Amino acid sequence: MLDTPVALIIFRRADLTERALQAIAKVKPRQLFVIADGPRPERADDVAAVAATRAIINTIDWDCEVIKNYAEVNLGCGLRPATGITWLFEQVEQAIILEDDCVPHPSFFRFCEEMLVRYHDDERIMTVGGCNYQKDSLPTSHSYIFSRMPSCVGSWATWRRAWQYFDQRLGQWPLLRSGPLLKTMLEHDKVVDFYSELFDQTFAAAGNLSYWDHQWTLACWANRGLSILPRLNLVSNIGWGSESTHCHDRDHPSHNLPALEMPFPLIHPPMVLDDILLDRRWLQEAADEIHKQRLPLHRRVARKFKRFLHVFANPSGLRGQGQLRRVAE
Repeated sequence: MLDTPVALIIFRRADLTERALQAIAKVKPRQLFVIADGPRPERADDVAAVAATRAIINTIDWDCEVIKNYAEVNLGCGLRPATGITWLFEQVEQAIILEDDCVPHPSFFRFCEEMLVRYHDDERIMTVGGCNYQKDSLPTSHSYIFSRMPSCVGSWATWRRAWQYFDQRLGQWPLLRSGPLLKTMLEHDKVVDFYSELFDQTFAAAGNLSYWDHQWTLACWANRGLSILPRLNLVSNIGWGSESTHCHDRDHPSHNLPALEMPFPLIHPPMVLDDILLDRRWLQEAADEIHKQRLPLHRRVARKFKRFLHVFANPSGLRGQGQLRRVAE
């Protein structure tokens, strides 16, 4: 049985919740925290869908303490996860967190548990991710890397000591905005501008928006925190589609990537350093995507064709070799 507590965030998708719970049942955690949102007043069908989804939790058949945090009214996909995770860490010091549309390989849980124990007191580490969204492995000989880019997309783990810095309203953003934080962490002006605008909107709305993960990202960056990313993708995200709030395109390359098995014993990196080349590659891809979205259609088509020709001529150019540097403390 898994000793580390697991939290499952659910709403109204009973079919996805059932698949996520089946994955959890394979490792039989001793404690399962269930965070559920309430029905939306403008959607009459939510009442039955929410009830059906919550009923799935009642099918648990292993020796497990189930602790429920069910909202009576709808808080939305920003506030409900945020308040639920805050409640979670009022009960436990560390936990593995899943959303209803994530189906992990059983080795995901062991990987997270070992990371939570190994880095329990290392305040440089803020989060442990389960996804890397690569069709193959990351270019490293170790079981995982350290990255500046926080991973909390539906399947991750963290500690109370890290979550204490989370602020849904971004109260410290005006002070952080005037400093060099984003430029230091993100390097590309386009990416800096993108996140600056995003955090401006979040602060202006007092956090009352349909996301919480961007606020968590800023908390990690503000504390120069690193994220652990597994060499292999350990979790399959099956939630893309019309029922999703943000992820509608079922043809997106991140949808339904296979969940792979992490080999054990783990091969640990010799030092706690971020993989600068991989971080810079991902940041460059983000800058290119931001630029592409702001180009006229004919220029976007031309850029895509040019990139295809480059990859066709030099496929090895997509893969970098690891080079590490120490994060300034």
